[in-house]
Amino acid sequence: MTRHFRLPALTRLALLFSLLLGAAAAPALEQHPDFAMADLDGKVHQLADYRGRWVILNYWATWCPPCVEEIPELVAYQAAHPEQVVLGINFEVIEAERARAFAAEAGINYPVLPTNDGPPDFAQLRGLPTTVIITPAGELIAEHVGPLTRQMLEDFIGAEQANPGNAELGER
Repeated sequence: MTRHFRLPALTRLALLFSLLLGAAAAPALEQHPDFAMADLDGKVHQLADYRGRWVILNYWATWCPPCVEEIPELVAYQAAHPEQVVLGINFEVIEAERARAFAAEAGINYPVLPTNDGPPDFAQLRGLPTTVIITPAGELIAEHVGPLTRQMLEDFIGAEQANPGNAELGER
């Protein structure tokens, strides 16, 4: 014999209401911590200055083969999307002249921000390269460990613009 338990009407209504409220509430996106870092020419870049634009933060190092392999893709992306910002955070201790020479030889067309004074407080990386994508509202919406392509970035940001919160950063 099966016994059915029935909640009182007011309890059912309260439960339904709380479920509907929970379903309607959009998940809160994490704000990326603001930072100010100088590039190889001494110009300070503050994340807050780029509000209103998509920001791609790419953590890399000259000694990292996948990082070096990824650079032409980021260069092509930045050239095709000047309304967006690519910032290359050089995650190593390196002399400024050597970093400048490397950037010039690689044709890097976006700011390179060295971390010679130690890693930024917000950088807790699982590996290199790591790319973080930040919306024009300053919300961190994606993090990818491993090399990316221009097409992966274009597909992700395009999908995110068309249908916010549902895009996935695909594999190479």
